[in-house]
Amino acid sequence: MEQDPQTYAIIGAAMEVHRVLGPGFLEAVYRDALELEFRDRGIPYVREAALRIRYKEHELPSTYRADFLCYARVIVETKALRTTTTADDAQVIHYLKTTGLRVALLLNFGTTTLMPHRFAGDRIS
Repeated sequence: MEQDPQTYAIIGAAMEVHRVLGPGFLEAVYRDALELEFRDRGIPYVREAALRIRYKEHELPSTYRADFLCYARVIVETKALRTTTTADDAQVIHYLKTTGLRVALLLNFGTTTLMPHRFAGDRIS
């Protein structure tokens, strides 16, 4: 797998949030802290980014909302769970498939160690 400095920067920001806060907060708290960390590190982001869905050559009025869209190309979804499930993975993979974006991160702050999952297309790495 080629190194991706943008996802590494995002994961580094998430690791700092997890180091300072630890597990135990609601997802909204981690999203607030992560937004501050992105801002401090100069990581471009859109919070609650609307992800457009296409059907054939039409854009549908329905949208999904990703927690963050960073660098205009990386979907970032946050969780605060003891463990993520296949449903969480499926959510992120679905975001990738419906938007045509190629990279996503699932960040779970609910464990003692941050365990980011990187998705490229429909593969976890």
